[in-house]
Amino acid sequence: MKPQNYNHLGLYKSLALGCLAMLFAATPLLAQPGAKKKPRRNLLAIPEVERSEVICFALYTVHDNTLKLTAQLYPLEASDDRTVRLEIEKDGKWVEVAKTKVIETGWTAPFRVENWDDTQQRKYRVMHGPKATYEGIIRKNPIDKDEIVVAGFTGNSIQPAHGGDISRQDLIDNVNRIDADVLFFSGDQVYDHNRHYAAWLKFGRDFGEIIKDRPTLCLPDDHDVGQPNLWGENGKISTLSGNADGGYRQPGVYVQEVERAQTSHLPDPVHPRKIGQGIGVYYTNLNWGGIDFAILEDRKFKSGPAGRVPKQGPRPDHIRNPEYDPASVDVDGAVLLGQQQLDFLDAWAADWHQAKMKVALSQTIFCGGAHIHGAANGRLHADMDSNGWPQTGRNKALKSLRKAFAFHYAGDQHLATLFHHGVDEYRDAVWSFCVPSIANLYLRWWEPLEPGANREPGSPEYTGDQLDGFGNKVTNYAAANPEKMPAGNLLNTRAAGFGIVRLNTKTREITMECWPRNVDVTDPSAEQYPGWPRTISQFDNYNPPSWGQIGELTFDFDSPVVQLVDSANGEILYTVRVSGKRFAPGAPKGKTFHVKVGKDSPDTVVIKDAQVGSPAQSVKVK
Repeated sequence: MKPQNYNHLGLYKSLALGCLAMLFAATPLLAQPGAKKKPRRNLLAIPEVERSEVICFALYTVHDNTLKLTAQLYPLEASDDRTVRLEIEKDGKWVEVAKTKVIETGWTAPFRVENWDDTQQRKYRVMHGPKATYEGIIRKNPIDKDEIVVAGFTGNSIQPAHGGDISRQDLIDNVNRIDADVLFFSGDQVYDHNRHYAAWLKFGRDFGEIIKDRPTLCLPDDHDVGQPNLWGENGKISTLSGNADGGYRQPGVYVQEVERAQTSHLPDPVHPRKIGQGIGVYYTNLNWGGIDFAILEDRKFKSGPAGRVPKQGPRPDHIRNPEYDPASVDVDGAVLLGQQQLDFLDAWAADWHQAKMKVALSQTIFCGGAHIHGAANGRLHADMDSNGWPQTGRNKALKSLRKAFAFHYAGDQHLATLFHHGVDEYRDAVWSFCVPSIANLYLRWWEPLEPGANREPGSPEYTGDQLDGFGNKVTNYAAANPEKMPAGNLLNTRAAGFGIVRLNTKTREITMECWPRNVDVTDPSAEQYPGWPRTISQFDNYNPPSWGQIGELTFDFDSPVVQLVDSANGEILYTVRVSGKRFAPGAPKGKTFHVKVGKDSPDTVVIKDAQVGSPAQSVKVK
């Protein structure tokens, strides 16, 4: 196959779209000044394919009986048809269910099919012209399975210096071995800052084999949109090197194309709208297999620190002064998720239709999850690129998530960690699992200066209760720290890998697994990173140590939705679908709560002014 320079296709006539040329360029990477020149493969060359191979890959989701599928094409020629067709197999025959026009800026073909029957598995094929065909499977909704398996990935660097050019076949094999129900790519699917299209095609060639046959969730992060860090600030234009002033460094049309390629197959946005530079909003939820996934945008609305907080290091986002006051950077007006996204989370937390468990997916975790950055001597007191800042926004997000007993699954940090978050006290909020990078280009370590308190017997000193660099309460249970002197491109010395989360809707247990690269996860002798696997209960995501229990409630039907509402102010403490017919609600001491119950929504008050220590009761719902 011959490399094709996409800049020479001559599609863009306006100056604005001319800026997009960087998105599609397929020129070789530049050598560093003074480096010895040596030939190497151009990993981002766009291959010139036969017309029968013009469909590179396809991603899909099914939610609320709506199929959304986006086919990603190689560049079309001027004489090629711009129509793409979607067919499914019925009774041994192929039937067309949709057709769409190719969006030439990025060569995507998004499909939407309503009234989709998700009780049946269907073969599908995407068709273009007389010859091009791409086939896969639309799975049935696995509501009959007790365990839903979600494979999680982040940091898909392709740079050879740290093993990024090593084959992904081990990841493909392991996803097929465990037959994952959902794939979650939390960000940095693309690491080239100017050629998203070329890198996205390579991503599809690497992962298309598993993506085509199962729901796939992609969250574009900073490197995907062409910058080292991202504080989106509602789509403003960033002008500062490093982008700590907030906003996007690439033109809005570049960001729009990245999001169209990576997110147009997601369920419809909850609050569809345009922000600065015409950039869209995609946060939403996916209900699949009885698991309700909140798909968050924790970068897009976040404030930039430059000009907002006192500078305490060579960079406006890095705090090097260990004596600084964390409260001094929690400034008024600094935003993390934004009010509309918080409103979505509150509504999502209370809605349990067809849901047994809740999971929040985002680019990164809600704390400063590393102490050392880049190299073993790179101790950094606090990093504002993390979701530990701003602290008020971090706490608002956790308070919303814990109302749903939601488990948090994320990436971005290059360092796999397992935290139990605290807001007012240690361990009073949700658990988070940050997966390791596929190829770990920038190393980080979780290495507090003092041993953690309340550690489990035999656990490393870096575990236990700690304050992160912003004064946030966190309890660490595991960290896959890389070696201090990693051996070049040997992936495992750089703590590369991926995550698996098993969600058991029958027992309501959550099992987290953290695997290195190039192992067979089904081999009994294969070892995970230290601290994994770990299993928690769904209810551990909101069970503060200071709470007590209201007397056990016995219901007259199975798996009711239960909600506790503060009697004094009407605020919802939490909503959850319980397992079985018995439930002993946890609650803070010294307060009273109305208990509301229903089959799918908590619409009936069954107990008024319940409190810790109240007697057990039988509950009947009319």
